[in-house]
Amino acid sequence: MSDSPALPAVSREWHLLSRPVGWPKPEDFALVEVPMPVPGEGQVLVRNEYLSVDPYMRGRMSAAKSYSEPFALGEPMQGGAVGVVVASNAEGVEVGDHLLHFLGWREYAAVDAKSAAKVDPEAAPLSAYLGVLGMTGLTAYAGLLRVADFKEGDTVFVSGAAGAVGSEVGQIARLKGAARVIGSAGSDEKVRLLVDEYGFDAAFNYKDGPVGEQLRAAAPDGIDVYFDNVGGDHLQAALGSLRLHGRIAICGMISVYNNTEPAPGPNNLARLIQTRGRMEGFLVGDHYDLQPEFVREVGPWVASGELKYSETVVDGIDNTVSAFLGLLRGENIGKMVVKL
Repeated sequence: MSDSPALPAVSREWHLLSRPVGWPKPEDFALVEVPMPVPGEGQVLVRNEYLSVDPYMRGRMSAAKSYSEPFALGEPMQGGAVGVVVASNAEGVEVGDHLLHFLGWREYAAVDAKSAAKVDPEAAPLSAYLGVLGMTGLTAYAGLLRVADFKEGDTVFVSGAAGAVGSEVGQIARLKGAARVIGSAGSDEKVRLLVDEYGFDAAFNYKDGPVGEQLRAAAPDGIDVYFDNVGGDHLQAALGSLRLHGRIAICGMISVYNNTEPAPGPNNLARLIQTRGRMEGFLVGDHYDLQPEFVREVGPWVASGELKYSETVVDGIDNTVSAFLGLLRGENIGKMVVKL
């Protein structure tokens, strides 16, 4: 086994202590010291440099049946991470290589080499592999192009458009020939960012008035594609503006993640009959076959600056939970990452 010198004796990792009811609280989590992991056969020891916090993690904190296993109480949580190999017990992976893997929420991780992907820190900043060129970006790409079946000339509406996924959806639509791209966000600063930085044709602050009215003003002729990150009144508004054969891709519904009672659903679903529209939920895990195509197409846009991305970087593993809670409150612009 190849090692780099002088590793500490302990590592720190975040554990879930109790399952949140409604909004998670800091006391639902604990930062725990554990002995330094030892990589077994086929494993490598990674010192994490960036961790990802994402809205879907809220669902894994609940015991309710969902699309992925709940986080176990008293065990380390998981999430996207990118770091440097400091010890290797796996063929083909050397000390000093950089890996993208799924054992985040901790300082050091013993990772199965087969479940990790090498990334090139020369081609893009390491944090980009957690966002614009990682799972976040693939979510945008697959949701827009495959699930929503985007076509050149479509008018596209994106909710939560200043977030990591939404901002990429809007830019990919623009780069692939959308007639009009409209975004919603929760602050005037984010609205300006969408238009001035990301090239959206129009954007509005959903706190300024009814979403349906603001969407009709931004897209008086209706929309062909709605990429949903929010649900609730945004989905109702999109259904109201849907054109003939319109498509809705349901990526997330952050507006309802912390509800303790069921949220009222849209009351205009009959619009799908009138418009012969289609609404489909999706998970990025079903679309990993698109990853090579995604990197081939989007990588050069990122490198050239044609596709811009923002990150909110929080320093220190101690602040991982506060970063996650800030994400749920919408305090991030673009991808929320923690720098260790």
